[in-house]
Amino acid sequence: MQKIKNLINPVFIISSGAILFLVIIGAIIPEQFKNGANSVFHMTTDFFGWFYLMAVFIIVVFLFGLAISKYGTIRLGAEDGRPEFSFLTWISMLFSAGLGVGLVFWGVAEPMSHYFSPPFSDTTPLTTDAARLAMGYSFFHWGISQWSVYAILGLVMAYVQFNKKRNMLISTALEPVTGTNRVVKGTIDILAVIATVMGVATSIGLGVLQTNGGLSFVFGLPNTFLIQVAIILIMFIGYMFSATTGLQRGMKILSNVNMMLAIVLLLFVFITGPTVFIMETFTLAIGDYISNFIQYSLRMQPYIGGTWVKDWTIFYWAWAIAWSPFVGSFIARVSKGRTIREFIVGVLIIPPLIACFWIAVFGGTAMWFDLHKEAEIAQTVHNDVTVALFQMLEYLPLSMIASFIGILLIFIFLITSADSATFIMASMTTRGSLNPTVLSKLVWGILMASISGVLLYTGGLDALQTASLIAALPFTVLLLLLMISYIKMMKEEIVPLKKKDIQRLKIARKHLEKEAKAKEKK
Repeated sequence: MQKIKNLINPVFIISSGAILFLVIIGAIIPEQFKNGANSVFHMTTDFFGWFYLMAVFIIVVFLFGLAISKYGTIRLGAEDGRPEFSFLTWISMLFSAGLGVGLVFWGVAEPMSHYFSPPFSDTTPLTTDAARLAMGYSFFHWGISQWSVYAILGLVMAYVQFNKKRNMLISTALEPVTGTNRVVKGTIDILAVIATVMGVATSIGLGVLQTNGGLSFVFGLPNTFLIQVAIILIMFIGYMFSATTGLQRGMKILSNVNMMLAIVLLLFVFITGPTVFIMETFTLAIGDYISNFIQYSLRMQPYIGGTWVKDWTIFYWAWAIAWSPFVGSFIARVSKGRTIREFIVGVLIIPPLIACFWIAVFGGTAMWFDLHKEAEIAQTVHNDVTVALFQMLEYLPLSMIASFIGILLIFIFLITSADSATFIMASMTTRGSLNPTVLSKLVWGILMASISGVLLYTGGLDALQTASLIAALPFTVLLLLLMISYIKMMKEEIVPLKKKDIQRLKIARKHLEKEAKAKEKK
């Protein structure tokens, strides 16, 4: 009975009702739903695109400033505590959080898309200049900026949970700014849930599209909405079986298997592909990324027009913001015992490097085949972005086996990500419960699969991008307020003394003791 009472609360009822409403409207009047979403999309990008870019850049600056400040020595948890996981285990967990369906989807598709349609109009498509620009911009999109969004939310959540001993709700972390009014707190949590659902739905939709593209490319199955629905149903059965039976051990094993598959596929492409070209591309693109970081971070197109920045950078930042409650909560849970400095440096440097290396291996290999073998992968990707990975694997040995591993990798990522997401959303809508009811997980599992299906039905990839962009706008405001809230909480924190300060105090104490003894002798 108590579990049912926890479920019947305004946050659960309103957020689930809003998603259900969108599902019904999208299913009944798909064309009107699509037109309405497009109108809101254009309004959001036209009037608030600059806001997304400024917000993410501010977050990056804030985090690095915090890392080098005196507050960087504060530990997440007890001051004398130590990390729950070893450094290598922690990094592997961050890797698993960062290497999701999105990176597998865009690892080849993004650089080849930029190669075919360069970010700058004065760059000739399908040239070496376009290739270099494509890799540098792809690194930018999967680098520090995207991870800063996950880091700020994860850092605040970890601090509130481990240092303040409170629940991990966004509204709780914002109390220093917004107060404790129930209506305000409920509204904040509702916005967070809706943003998360749309972010997760976008990732699921991308994975479903790519799985269908792979099945079509490798096995000749039709690339249709019915096949996509079948994929969603199989995925739904998989993650709900885990969520409702408590077979978390099985899901952990599945996650480990998936990481092994990802590493095997990465090493296979790295070894059988143009290895030297990959490493040279990785090195050059890192340099281009660092050199152009500020320009790309604040790039808009007010003078020449065009939609490239809206279609790519602004979409990525919105998707990351919508996805951040899920990834941020995971990062927070595994980071207990880390100092703030260690947390920020670890999260902002290592996962982005891994992501960039993934792009260099997969995107670089595809680029090499286009530049040296006239494979025309970029043209294929332009026609159908979902087959990018499989088109590239076609030019390597054992392509059928590699493609099968790729399909399996994407599908298991879908199941494991969706399983974790149902838990996070159920927790967010049951007052931050660490043991949400099976019913709440079932409800969110159904709604998540349904909204993913509706978005695919009404507009495919465009609808998925639109959903993330719109849902992320109010949550971007909450992220900026989180920084202010965190600053207020930090001011109350006692900063640990540095080792050199402790040494000076010891020396001073010995000096005072000597003076005291000398006075006693006199």
